[in-house]
Amino acid sequence: MRRSRGTRFVLGARVLAVTAFAAVVGLLLFQSPAAALDVTSTPSPVTGNATYFSGLGSPYGGCGIPQANLDSQDFVALNVFNTPGNYGMFPRPVPSSQSSILGMFDNGLNCDRYVQVTIGDYCTGTNDGAQSQPFCRNGSWVSDKYNGATLTMVVADSCADSNAWCRDDPYHLDLHQDSLNRFVLNGAPVGSGLADHWNNRHISWQFVPTPNYTGDIQIGFLQGAQTWWGATAISHLPNGIHGVQYFANGGWTNATMDGDMGQAYILSPTTSGGTQFQIRVLDANDTLINNGRVYTFSLPASCGTQCAAAYTQVSYTTGDGGGGTTTTTPPSSTTTTPPTTPPGGCTASESVTSSWPGGFQASVTVTNTGTAPITSWTVNGTFPGSQTVANSWNATVTQSGAQLSARNAGYNGTIPAGGSTSWGMTVNGANQPLTNLTCQT
Repeated sequence: MRRSRGTRFVLGARVLAVTAFAAVVGLLLFQSPAAALDVTSTPSPVTGNATYFSGLGSPYGGCGIPQANLDSQDFVALNVFNTPGNYGMFPRPVPSSQSSILGMFDNGLNCDRYVQVTIGDYCTGTNDGAQSQPFCRNGSWVSDKYNGATLTMVVADSCADSNAWCRDDPYHLDLHQDSLNRFVLNGAPVGSGLADHWNNRHISWQFVPTPNYTGDIQIGFLQGAQTWWGATAISHLPNGIHGVQYFANGGWTNATMDGDMGQAYILSPTTSGGTQFQIRVLDANDTLINNGRVYTFSLPASCGTQCAAAYTQVSYTTGDGGGGTTTTTPPSSTTTTPPTTPPGGCTASESVTSSWPGGFQASVTVTNTGTAPITSWTVNGTFPGSQTVANSWNATVTQSGAQLSARNAGYNGTIPAGGSTSWGMTVNGANQPLTNLTCQT
């Protein structure tokens, strides 16, 4: 089931990169036929308008993942339809007979992919997304000091609104409002400046692999999931998700996507009426990830007859998928037991990646110093002054006075022997890194 997004701010602007739309389109725009897009890739950056919105709807965004469970809080929505001048409603998913109207959302197939976004010019005229009206009418595109600021963001939502941005501009992006402060220019976050001077921006963007990827996929059951309706969301892939296969009745079957929510698939258990599931996952290249790795997990006992929470994450075991068979030892039929953490240890080191008057950005590297994998970590440290954490990523960070604690995210707790992962933060206050930095597993 599809959920609406949060409040949408009418501050966007766009330009068509595939056709040089001029202001003369005006009221004739509705007569222009849709031109089919290459919705699978962006071999070079494309240019469009950027609007912004307050957050995902409840309980899910358009890709089937709650906002709290996204890999990154820097996320975007892609257009569902490419119907210049036609602002009516169309079926979702878009049927193959109407493939010419597919937008860059690609019926959910671009969910969980990352895009690198670069800020461009702003419009001095009127750009209100009005139907059948030119963009930036009675004005021009002007550069300012925020041109060139960049941020890498994950695709988590869809835009099917009946305005000109979501229908006439194939490369329009709707950005998470909070992300505007985190765009980086010359090594430093722009802070509130870009949001305060948004003024109808152009952006350029293209798909990129998941940045700094570590770990393995994340699996969770969705609200209402049960033995007979195995609604499951898959996230944290190195290059998006294009499909899921489940093992049942002795063979592999392609799972059905839940509508066009590209990370949500309906699975069947390995045996009819059972609670154990086995899956393989295909990425955006339609390739089985990790050489066909098989993931085995169970409907957790906490779900009872069906899952009540919007998202119930499960742990899993893995096996070699070579030849379509699995060597995985199945978990309990009623619950999934997290793996035992083997002996090991970890260290943490901090480096300041950029600084500015009144703040700085730091990266903390967590290294497994043991001889076996670790499955969780916590970093503790002390600020030497009155510094406060403004933003953080790739960890759950809490602060009490000068004391800071950072716990691994759901996707980067496992670190192989000798391996490492990193998390980051922006800090308000003097450029004085943490002291007494420790790491525990």
